[in-house]
Amino acid sequence: MNSRVLSPLLLMLGAMLFFLALGNHQLQNSTEPRVAGIAMEMHLSGNWVTPKLNDQPFLEKPPMSVWLDAASIGVFGATPWAVRLASACAGLFSVLLLYSMLRRFGRPASVAWVAAFMLATQASFWSNSRQVGEDALLALGVSMALLGFFHASQRLRSDGSSAGALLLFVLGIALATLSKGVLGLAMPGVVIFAWLVCESVQSKRIVLSHWLRPAMFTVLALVPLLVWLCFLYGQGGTQSLKDVLWTNSVGRFSGSFEEAGHYEPFHYYLTKLPEAFLPWNVLVYLGLWHFRKQLLANRYLLFFSLWLMAQFLLLSLASSKRMVYLMSLAPAAAVIAAEYTFVLGERLKARSQRSPYAALVVRNARAMTVAAAVLIVAGYLGAALWLEPRADRQLSFLPLTDKVHALQVQGRHVVLFQPSERLAGASVFYSQSLLDTFTSSAELSTFLTRADGNVAIMESLQPPEPPLRVIDSVKVGERIYYFVSQAPVAVGN
Repeated sequence: MNSRVLSPLLLMLGAMLFFLALGNHQLQNSTEPRVAGIAMEMHLSGNWVTPKLNDQPFLEKPPMSVWLDAASIGVFGATPWAVRLASACAGLFSVLLLYSMLRRFGRPASVAWVAAFMLATQASFWSNSRQVGEDALLALGVSMALLGFFHASQRLRSDGSSAGALLLFVLGIALATLSKGVLGLAMPGVVIFAWLVCESVQSKRIVLSHWLRPAMFTVLALVPLLVWLCFLYGQGGTQSLKDVLWTNSVGRFSGSFEEAGHYEPFHYYLTKLPEAFLPWNVLVYLGLWHFRKQLLANRYLLFFSLWLMAQFLLLSLASSKRMVYLMSLAPAAAVIAAEYTFVLGERLKARSQRSPYAALVVRNARAMTVAAAVLIVAGYLGAALWLEPRADRQLSFLPLTDKVHALQVQGRHVVLFQPSERLAGASVFYSQSLLDTFTSSAELSTFLTRADGNVAIMESLQPPEPPLRVIDSVKVGERIYYFVSQAPVAVGN
């Protein structure tokens, strides 16, 4: 099939994978309620400079994802679909971008299509592109920057115009840094550094312009981030800048910011290789091994191999580790897997001359490929339609917030006591208002004794003890949230 057929087919499959049943389940796990709550607070307050959670500055990262989610809430309303829309669009754009750029690199339409399809159907990439958060935007920004950089490098070698490629690079760096701060610069930066080192070693000389060009355009790409930082400084001063640039960036990488959590040993990602890039991971690893001797002679394979290995090393060196951080490696993994798939296809064709089984497979290769693709897509759509909504029974905060609303209708004052980020985010998102929050037991006691109808929500491993009285409870995942009031004081005769 030619590109006139493959391009619309990819668009249709991508739209189905990323958008079908996107809003048929509630906010789940820890990230979705937190980010959705921050977006709702931004929408309610009109403060688009300082992200806040529970009316407190939340500066773990720059606000690109929150901006998009808050804007989506304003247009489409406060629904899970609205706050997942930005991630889904980023996932789809990443897939279409990879296909388009591989065609520009001169790869056959079939190879480009398979690589894009493998990206769309990587389990972690698919699931994270359907969740609230900034990781899909980071992956898109990193992909734009690296694909733009490599295309510009290729165009400059052939004395062609690189303006469009450099614009893609600038927009990618801007998006990545506005989504994830310093990490958004480091993820493409470490790949570009490794690439330039390899180029210098191969040519046995350092071409200064090759190093200065990406550096200069990176400075230009940082302007949007710097503008936001200036506004942030105007509202929060030096402490806000320190929080976003040092504490939540360098501190997470080095481990000095202990409250961040997710600390794992250096070999953490090595132990996760069996589940990384599923279901294509075996093709990725075998492809890296197969192409190892071709890298010095094949700039294209070298670049995508460096993309995988340099970012993998950078993330392994970081103290804070999560599987979702591997999302930015997914496009490179898809390319390596797709290229190796076609190598296997050529081997199979050669073997078909002497093996009837291989000949049978070759004759029916197209039908088998279509059937496999249909089964894979059907599996993901089935998960979206039936499995994700079923998880609401254990993971949704909606039963809790419905109880809050019912109490408020009765005229009772409901507050949060030492809320977790997920509880604070879910409460403001679903109620579209801020509940009062208390952090000390003395404040809680004073509030509960002030009026008989006052209620507090608290998370505890054990039921609260007197003088608190449990009037209701809700379990979300493994956590139990108790609705408590003050126990009546016994009056002696």
